[in-house]
Amino acid sequence: TAYLIAEVIAIPLTGFLTRVLSMRWLFVASTVMFTLASLGCAASGGFAVLIAWRVLQGFSGGTLIPAVFSAVFLLFPVSRQGVATTFAGVLAVLAPTVGPIVGGWITQTYSWHWLFLINVVPGFISALVAGFLLPTARLRFDEARSLDILSLPLLAIALAALEIGLKEAPTRGWRSGLVLGLLALFSASAAGFAGRALSAPHPIVDLKTFADRRFTIGCILSFLLGIGLFGSVYLMPVFLAFVRRHNALEIGEVMLVTGVAQLLIAPIAVALEQRLDARLLTAAGFGFFALGLGLSGLQTPQTDFEAMFWPQVIRGLAIMFCLLPPTRLALGHLDASRVPEASGLFNLMRNLGGAIGLALIDTVVYGRAPVLGAAILDKLQAGDLATAKFIGLPLDIFAQRPAGPLDAGAQAMLAPYVEQAALTQAINEAWLMVAALTLVGLLCVPFARPSPAPRAE
Repeated sequence: TAYLIAEVIAIPLTGFLTRVLSMRWLFVASTVMFTLASLGCAASGGFAVLIAWRVLQGFSGGTLIPAVFSAVFLLFPVSRQGVATTFAGVLAVLAPTVGPIVGGWITQTYSWHWLFLINVVPGFISALVAGFLLPTARLRFDEARSLDILSLPLLAIALAALEIGLKEAPTRGWRSGLVLGLLALFSASAAGFAGRALSAPHPIVDLKTFADRRFTIGCILSFLLGIGLFGSVYLMPVFLAFVRRHNALEIGEVMLVTGVAQLLIAPIAVALEQRLDARLLTAAGFGFFALGLGLSGLQTPQTDFEAMFWPQVIRGLAIMFCLLPPTRLALGHLDASRVPEASGLFNLMRNLGGAIGLALIDTVVYGRAPVLGAAILDKLQAGDLATAKFIGLPLDIFAQRPAGPLDAGAQAMLAPYVEQAALTQAINEAWLMVAALTLVGLLCVPFARPSPAPRAE
């Protein structure tokens, strides 16, 4: 949570930090800070120290993905932006897919410390290479002096309150005093920030970018992608761990299918994006992504790798078309001076979509599971064979049981089956909810104007 709060605060500040430090030195500074924070996490001797290092790691890491997407449109000619966007997009969505298998292997083979130490060598190499290869630009500390000072704490308070509120809502309840207070604090701080950002001569985040229709539609699509992307990466481990009882490495091996599909479709996505309307590709992407999410909503407690294979393939193929065309739709036509700011907002929307999506998923899963469990038990007591088959009971034995309510011993014996089946049904409902939200992307596409002619190289 500490990492995510720091990250989500840093993302919209990327444009301002780029203006002050330049892309080159922002990338170098962020990479060095992230690497040093990783070392600090691995060497932490207590929980509070670990949290402090995670905050620094989250803030420095939060600027990197927006900086990379800015680089795509600022450093590459139009003819190569498709390939560059694909590289950036593949890595952005591949990381949460491959992460579970790498993390599971590291923790089982070595120790949790290596989850952080693995960043050190690539981090320092990246900082060194960026320092040599990225274009030079002068530092502009005068930008910092003209900053609207009140905007930064308002932005930080708003995003932190939202993240914590969404984190606590599924367990404490959306109507709890703490959650309502946090959401009220978010609303007040966000309103105050928006008012200052729209009126200040030098805002820390330029919200006027949302006046551009293509950018706004792209941000909405990024938000919806965040719900589906983070939701699927979350729901699969929950099912595989708590229903199928797989360990971290086994979960990663199952989820690797999505990553392989993403890699295979990447060159095809580049070719299609150069030939077809971005709106058509986006519509196809969100349609098939919703299909892949919906198919996962048909799981039983016995579902495993084979039944999960094709929904993962469909999602892996579709994700690239949910990310690449909307990215170009949102950022590809903007003036170079507006790209860093816009990239931060675009990526923030994806993270906010993920945060809100996970809160809704947890609310459905942990709120509906007890209700569904009671319904399953009632059906079993009524002798329903379909329910007995769904939870994995031998039908011949179940059919021979005496009529009437189940005694305490039978209920105790059935409890593990009922709990797993109820959790499965709750997870299925969450999958279908995420699929329905993702389908909203199809409704947004017609409102996007055709992309203009490419800018001169």
